[in-house]
Amino acid sequence: MARAARNAASILVMLILAALAVPANAVEPDEILPDARLEQRARTLSAELRCLVCQNQSIDDSNAPLARDLRLLVRERLKTGESDAEVMKFIVARYGDFVLLRPPVGTNTLLLWLGPPAMLLLTLLFLFVKVRRDRLARERKVEPLSTAETERLKSLLGDGPKA
Repeated sequence: MARAARNAASILVMLILAALAVPANAVEPDEILPDARLEQRARTLSAELRCLVCQNQSIDDSNAPLARDLRLLVRERLKTGESDAEVMKFIVARYGDFVLLRPPVGTNTLLLWLGPPAMLLLTLLFLFVKVRRDRLARERKVEPLSTAETERLKSLLGDGPKA
């Protein structure tokens, strides 16, 4: 019972630490639009755009100056009345597909999309073959001859006493 309580406490601590590790938005107060609907659209778009400096964060999560510039650019385009699609098209035209956290599937991104699943399948295949070989090797393991069998073999080969 005490072990279960310790495990539950450990899991709770890990969950709390994981929740604290979530990055806070880097959007500064002077960037926030007064119109709540426009601000929400800007946040949604920003969550889809990669920080070109950090490369593994959205521009909403990054404190890099370039991320701030992109956030401001998104907000400026939205204030002029552009649709979300038009803003994204403008950003992609300017920075390329790399700026998207989820780039579209295409001939130039096929390896990006198919590489991880292919590596997973190859790893699983390798593990399957290795486990199977190990199991077959264990099954083929030959026990040493007993003393009586050794004597019988020697007699058949002519090296031992003749019976």
